[in-house]
Amino acid sequence: MNMSYHRGEIRVIGLGPGDHRFMTHDADLALADATDLIGYIPYVERIPPRAGLIRHATDNRVELDRARHALDLAHQGKVVAIVSGGDPGVFAMAAALFEAIDHGTPEDRLIPINIHPGISAMNAAAAKLGAPLGHDFCAISLSDNLKPWDVIARRLKAAAEGDFVIALYNPASKARPQSIFDAFKLLRDIKAPSTPVAFARAVGRHDEKHTLTTLAEADPSIVDMATLVMIGSSETRFIDKPDGTRWLYTPRSYGARP
Repeated sequence: MNMSYHRGEIRVIGLGPGDHRFMTHDADLALADATDLIGYIPYVERIPPRAGLIRHATDNRVELDRARHALDLAHQGKVVAIVSGGDPGVFAMAAALFEAIDHGTPEDRLIPINIHPGISAMNAAAAKLGAPLGHDFCAISLSDNLKPWDVIARRLKAAAEGDFVIALYNPASKARPQSIFDAFKLLRDIKAPSTPVAFARAVGRHDEKHTLTTLAEADPSIVDMATLVMIGSSETRFIDKPDGTRWLYTPRSYGARP
């Protein structure tokens, strides 16, 4: 390799779920001296322009292209910030970058990589709802773009039978309007009708909305890609507040329900 070669670095940064107040100080520092910004258009737009920062915004479903572009820029000596909403390691760009490295060149493995975590949608939603993740839980993406539906169904069934609290990511899109309905049908065949359900939409944004209901009464048609769906365990319960709203929580001890 040419001894004059100057290797850059890549920082994969989680922006949190919405407003800048949900970003960590670590994420702000990682962005401060980056030379290049790469990410899905809505996430790149959340970063204010500044002198010396070149923006490379791309559309959805091109994660590997973004990752390879970041590697190319780092080989040119750039300090590259790849941004993801929420946490970059949860159904996001960190895995795409390592996939590109795994199938890339030996030189790709010499590039310094740093992952800067963010607040994931399920953590942000849980904080607004109460404490639904207080006991064992799992996260499942309903997107079948990168895995077949039968795998998703098998995992949903296993999680329901294992009595986990289930956080559903990517629950519905214009291209996949049926997924959330199929998921609820499967869960209703296994879990009790009274199981608490929460739809947390646009957490951290101006149009944030929470809907608390039960598995029997839940309306999956209100779900979109901005919604985090939380399905309780047999222990998860509501606490009514004097103002008519409710908290949602899962006790730390299994078998605590009276």
